[in-house]
Amino acid sequence: MVFLLTGGERHEQPVLPQLMEGGVVKRAGRGRPRVRPDAVAADKGYSSPTVRHYLKRRGIGVVIPTKSDEVPDPGFDHVAYRERNVVERLINRLKQHRRIATRYEKRAAS
Repeated sequence: MVFLLTGGERHEQPVLPQLMEGGVVKRAGRGRPRVRPDAVAADKGYSSPTVRHYLKRRGIGVVIPTKSDEVPDPGFDHVAYRERNVVERLINRLKQHRRIATRYEKRAAS
């Protein structure tokens, strides 16, 4: 899991490449960790041509619903998108810890 500290009012989309290049997934058993997932599931906030092109260039599948003003993606995987709630529950569980939910430090080094 990779964490990157940004401003509270800043969207995460501009730092997506840093997040994607910073994390690895440990393999079951022996072997090098994976640096590229099979697919990325995100909400409509990440539905932009920039994000889609970045993921496509890296050979990563896109599981992001299109916005109402975009052309619908006929290959959208609804089943894979439903599994996204596991991550949402993890984030909600992390927010139960006050230190993560409310940061009073001014610098990321703290």
